[in-house]
Amino acid sequence: MDESRKLFVGPRLKRLRRDLNLSQSRMAEELGLSASYLNLMERNQRPITAQVLIRLAHAYQLDPREFANDDHGRTVSELEEVFADPLFRSTPVARLELRETVESAPSLVDAINRLYRAYQAMRGAREAVTPNLNDRDRAEDAPQVNPVDRVRELIHEAKNHFPELDEAAEALASDLASSGHDLFFAISERLHARHGIRVRVMPIDVMPDALRRYDHHRRQLLISELVDPSGRTFQAAYQLAFAEMRETIDALAARLEPADGPARRLLRVSFGNYFAGALMMPYGRFHGAAEALGYDVEVLGARFGASFEQVAHRLTTLARPGARGIPFFLVRVDSAGNVSKRFSSGRFPFSQFGGTCPLWNLHSTFRTPGQVATQIVELPDGSRWFSMARTVKRAFNPWGAPDPQFVVGLGCELKYAHRLVYARGLDLPSAEATPIGINCRLCERAACPQRAAPPLMHALIVDEMKRGVSPFEFDAT
Repeated sequence: MDESRKLFVGPRLKRLRRDLNLSQSRMAEELGLSASYLNLMERNQRPITAQVLIRLAHAYQLDPREFANDDHGRTVSELEEVFADPLFRSTPVARLELRETVESAPSLVDAINRLYRAYQAMRGAREAVTPNLNDRDRAEDAPQVNPVDRVRELIHEAKNHFPELDEAAEALASDLASSGHDLFFAISERLHARHGIRVRVMPIDVMPDALRRYDHHRRQLLISELVDPSGRTFQAAYQLAFAEMRETIDALAARLEPADGPARRLLRVSFGNYFAGALMMPYGRFHGAAEALGYDVEVLGARFGASFEQVAHRLTTLARPGARGIPFFLVRVDSAGNVSKRFSSGRFPFSQFGGTCPLWNLHSTFRTPGQVATQIVELPDGSRWFSMARTVKRAFNPWGAPDPQFVVGLGCELKYAHRLVYARGLDLPSAEATPIGINCRLCERAACPQRAAPPLMHALIVDEMKRGVSPFEFDAT
C-alpha cells in the first residue's frame, strides 16, 4: 500500500467485529494478527495494510473496496443536517468535531441520527394534529419513528444489495426461461400451476382506483389495464415473490427490523419489489449487459423488457463481490421537488429532510419529457458527480384524469463516468461542473439566485437598503 495514502479504518473495523459478535482476540486469531495490533488498528493508531484487507476479504466474504471507500464525508453531511436544526442554534458544532465523532464513535452517530428522526416524527405529528400542549394522551400517541425513513435507513445501510434475493431470483429466472415463453406468461403460468393463483388484466371500470390487487378468497391477481407491459410483468413477479419466497422475505425483514410494525411490513414490500426487479433482470446477465452497453438505460430496458425506472433502480443494486457494477445513486422527484424515492450503493449525501437543489437539472428535465439530460455537478465538499435524468410515468391515464409525472435521476462519482455511454466524447477531468448544494438550508454558497432559505448554520443579514442576487444574505464566517 502506498505510504502516501495510508488507510485508517478503525471505526469500520470495530463495527464489523461487533456485528460478527467477535472478541478482539478471536478476530485477531482468525486474521493471523496479534490482539494488540488489531487494537491499534481499531483505534486508528495503525493503518490497515493490503495484506490485512485481503485476509478480511477471505475470512468474512467481504469486498476490500468496502473498506477502501471513505464514506465519512456522507455521514458528516448527514450530521451537519441534523445540527443545522434551530434546536441546536445556541450550541453550534464545528465540522471538524463532527468528523472526529464519525471516525471515533460510529455507533454514537447512528444513535444521534435515529434519535433526531424520532424527534422529527413526533414534531411533525404534533404540527399535523395541533394538539393542546396539556393533552398528554394525544402527544404520547405520536409516532416515535417514521416507518418510511426507517426503511430508507435500513436499505441504505445494506447498500441496497440483498444477495439471498438475487441468488434465488437468478435461479428462478433460469427455470422460467426454459419454458420458451415471454416472462409475463411464464410467471402467470407458474403462479397458476404451482400456487393456484390466476393472473387477470382487468378493465378500468372494474379497478378505477387500483393498479394491482390480490384477491385472497378467489386466489386471483388482478392487474389494471392501465399498467404497461413492463409494469404487468413486475406486478406478477412481485406476487410470485410472496408465493415462493415469503419465508426468506419474512426472515430478512425480521433480521433488519426486529420490531413488528409498519416498518417491517414496508420492508417486506421493498423486498418483494427487489425480488421482482431481480427476476426481470437476473444479476449475472444484467451486470454483463450493463458493462457491455456502457450502462445505456434505455437499451437495457429494451433488452430485459423493463422500464427506465426499473432499470435505473436495478443499477443501484449491483454490489455482488467479484461482479460489482458502478455504485450508482437514484432519486425520484415530482414537479414540486418532493423526493419520493432515493437509493444509493455509493456515498452520495442525500438530504434526509427536505428536497434537492434547484440548480440540479433534475428539475429542468420536466421541460423535455422522454429525453435523457446529463450534467456534471459539484457538491460543497468538492466532490464531483455525473448525473443523468429523465421523466417517467407510472401508468397510462384515461382522458381527463391527472397525469402525474416524475423525474428519475441516476448518477455516480465522476471517476466512474468514463464507463458510461452518456459521457462519451467528454473531457471529464477538465469538464465544467455546476455547483449545487444538498439543499438550501445546508448550502453555504453565497449569491445563489435560486436560494429558497438562508443556511441555518449562519446568521441572516438584513439590509433594508440593498437587494442582492440572492434574496437572503448571511454571515459566511
